Order: sequence, then structure tokens, then C-alpha cells
Amino acid sequence: MTLETATLLVSCPDQQGLVAKIANFIYSNGGNIIHADHHTDLEAGLFLSRIEWQLQGFNLPKNLIGAAFSAIALPLKAQWKLHFSQTIPRIAIWVSKQDHCLYDLLWRIQAKELKADIELIISNHPNLEPIAEQFGIKYHYFPINKENKQDQENKEIELLKNNNIDLVVLAKYMQVLSPNFIAQFPNIINIHHSFLPAFVGAKPYHQAYSRGVKIIGATAHYVTQDLDAGPIIEQDVVKISHRDTVKDLIRKGKDLERVVLARGVRLHLQHRVLVYGNKTVVFT
Repeated sequence: MTLETATLLVSCPDQQGLVAKIANFIYSNGGNIIHADHHTDLEAGLFLSRIEWQLQGFNLPKNLIGAAFSAIALPLKAQWKLHFSQTIPRIAIWVSKQDHCLYDLLWRIQAKELKADIELIISNHPNLEPIAEQFGIKYHYFPINKENKQDQENKEIELLKNNNIDLVVLAKYMQVLSPNFIAQFPNIINIHHSFLPAFVGAKPYHQAYSRGVKIIGATAHYVTQDLDAGPIIEQDVVKISHRDTVKDLIRKGKDLERVVLARGVRLHLQHRVLVYGNKTVVFT
């Protein structure tokens, strides 16, 4: 049986003794550290850390760990998050008409490759509802146009809150979320079908073909108010040649999109991503 663990993600201004202070908090309370990763961004003067320890034998109950660590974090001017391994995140997957990323996530969660529960699927088209029915997941159809976008997004936000959703995954959801939506629900991962920052926006495979590139890529990133410009979690590329058509690029790209999105979601669920500014540290 896997023992329950706690994970701290910490960022603060760099100074001497930070690793010792965080580790001593765990040691002095009887904790056994099993993973510790640290990084200092010298240019930003910022220390970033992920530390995970077993809760068996830890002297503090779970509901008091945060309060106890805050006494250490405050004088360090640290931003931090605390996670527990037995807490299962609740996910909403958003889709349009393409099903390859949706199927991949559903299969991985069913196979327990990803530790999460998919509570609902949201779409601006009815096409993929049979897939939701196949996996026994609620499907919510919200048609979107310029006139109803704000009202529909308000209904979607209410739905997310009522279902206690922790993470939204845009698995080829071909709509731009409004700044208002992102401000109210900022925890969103998107898959973009290019190696960002190249070829943002619509039809990146067509853009890549027109430019004659020799590789195409996919990028999993957090969503911000700037289109396709949020902090990057995971990327990968595949080689193409002058013989490849746009259809070939799309076919090869779909394979990449599935894998990159799954990696990005897994890293997030394992609390291995620390965002600072518009960058990330990914502790693998």
C-alpha cells in the first residue's frame, strides 16, 4: 500500500539557509522526506522548491500543517501551496468536435495512469456526447456565439463551482475563453498544436506548411488572458519533410497533441509545476 504524502511547493526571494529551514520544519515534526527538488533563478533572485514527505509518523495532523508552515513562510515572504496525495482532483474536460485528446485522457484515467476523477465534459458542440455516455460521464452542451458567450460562460462557471472542479483541461476546445472567465477560474490547461511561441492562433499546421518548417510541435500550457501565451508546462516536436501535406502534418500532430497534453496534465496532478511570472519550473 502506498503511504500518504504531503507536498509543498514554495517560491520566495532567494537567501541563505532556505533548504535547511524548509527541511527542518519537516524533520522537527517527525517527517520522512522522500523527494526534494530546488531551483534558484539567479536573474529573478527567486528560490523555488518542491518537497514531499510521508505523513506516517508526522507529528502534525493534516489540518494544522498549513498553519504551522505559514509561520515559517511569512518572514521569508514566500508563496506556497500544500497538497496531499490522497486528495483526488476533480477535472472537467472541455472539447469541441475532435476526439483524440479526449479519448486519450479518458483511457489514461481509466487505466489509473492519471490520478484524477473526470466529473463532467463540456462542449460547444453535441458531437462527442456518445463518448461521454460510453464512459458514464455527464456531458453538458453549451452552444456559443457572439451574442450569448457571456451568458453561457456564466452558466459554465456556475457548473464548475457546483461540481467542485479543481482543474479544467481544454482538450481541443476551439473557443477562446473570455478574460472574465479566466479571472474567475484560472486553473486551466490547454493543448496548442504548435511549438509555441511559433504559430499562435488558428490553423497552426497550415501556417507551418506555408512556412516550410522541418519540425512541428505541440504545447501544453496554462491559460491566461493572452492568447496561447500562458506559462508552458510541456512541449515536444516531430520531424516532417517537404513531402508531407497539411493532412500529414495534422495526422502527425494529433499523435503529439495526445502525448504532450497527457504529460502536462500528469505533471500538474503530481504537483510538479511551479509557476512564477509567465514561466514555470517543472520538477521531474
